[in-house]
Amino acid sequence: MTIRFDGRVAIVTGAGNGLGRAHALGLARRGAKVVVNDFGGARDGTGGSLSPADSVVEEIRKAGGVAMADGADVSNFEQVQAMVDRATKEWGSVDLLCANAGILRDKSFGKMEIADFAKVIDVHLVGTFYCCKAVWDGMRARNYGRIVVTSSSSGLYGNFGQANYGAAKAGMVGLMNVLAEEGRKNDIRVNAIAPTAATRMTEELLQPQVLALMKPEAITPAVEYLLSEDAPTKTIMGAGAGSFTVIRILESEGINLPESEWTPDAVAAHFAEIGEMSKAKTLDGAFHQTQKYVEQAAARMGMKL
Repeated sequence: MTIRFDGRVAIVTGAGNGLGRAHALGLARRGAKVVVNDFGGARDGTGGSLSPADSVVEEIRKAGGVAMADGADVSNFEQVQAMVDRATKEWGSVDLLCANAGILRDKSFGKMEIADFAKVIDVHLVGTFYCCKAVWDGMRARNYGRIVVTSSSSGLYGNFGQANYGAAKAGMVGLMNVLAEEGRKNDIRVNAIAPTAATRMTEELLQPQVLALMKPEAITPAVEYLLSEDAPTKTIMGAGAGSFTVIRILESEGINLPESEWTPDAVAAHFAEIGEMSKAKTLDGAFHQTQKYVEQAAARMGMKL
């Protein structure tokens, strides 16, 4: 099977460099019309220029593809909405969204300025929300949409000096989980990618021989799959250097304690049993957790629900 995007319209944010550029070029090669969005700022989000987006559009057009450049700042909802409206007016719809734009303002938590925390959350998490919000009604009306949000191992597992970035990237998973549930009835499938690649975000952190293995183009196949007709939904994929994984949030089976043991001492005494992971599962949704706990309590007390 060859995955194609003929007749589909895609928006890729942060597409002037690195991962976004690779995704935009890849989608265009497979037939999508692509809005190449890039604010054109520095790595910390300052400045702004349309030239990175224009450059990628030129690459796409030279290869025979169809694209337009857009300089919307994803942390400004009016600009994001205008971008979506422009693409819809020009090409009839927005079917695919890859929310990839981001900035870095790394500092240890003790030294992190309030403004640097807020700005990173604003671009990554709020900006992703804005992009999803702007395309959502159109996708619902057409009963079709594919969205990929960009998470990170920094949010899923932690990384020193990235409290702002990690919080935003973990927030992406929460956003994805809810949008996937709400989008099901309209065939809007929402997934997350947790990439690791050689980009201007990572160039100072990794050795040259390691960077050589971590081409941005190694992430794009996972993104293209997650944007495809037969994509899953509510899935986190990891990708980097040719490796592809599925990441899940698991909950242990746990135990149910009688009210007489609702004490921190009892929790401490049973903690090994509480944390035993051989029967751990991914839960379908928030209510699934509630249902599980109620069923465990009822079973311990011999109650029928």
